[in-house]
Amino acid sequence: MSNNPSLRVLLVEDSVLLAARLSELIGRLPDVDLIDTVETETDALDRIASSVPDVLILDLHLRTGSGFGVLRSLARHTAAQRPKIIILTNFGLPAYRREAESFGVEAFLDKSRDYFRLPALLQDFAKQRASPDMS
Repeated sequence: MSNNPSLRVLLVEDSVLLAARLSELIGRLPDVDLIDTVETETDALDRIASSVPDVLILDLHLRTGSGFGVLRSLARHTAAQRPKIIILTNFGLPAYRREAESFGVEAFLDKSRDYFRLPALLQDFAKQRASPDMS
């Protein structure tokens, strides 16, 4: 029905086990492609610049750097230039949630409680992207 390319997702996660699990989960979703998995702030920013993902799944605590460092860097982009951002973290503290939301993230998910919300969010983003009246 649609000639639109798949939703392009970049995963920023330093847990090899969770990254593999998320990769498998994303791989089963129609119209959603995982373009890469990186585990540091620097690699995330480099990959965002080179591949222009539609969605960023971002852990807050990374091997080096942090998800907040990525958010601060992306804050310099206009909303139209930056990917949609889903925070997926083990640190679902209210202060972290408020700070992340101040950067305009689309979702803040706790890895232990909200993991299974991820497929529906990605499918919704893919549908929005395919819709001709998407803003």
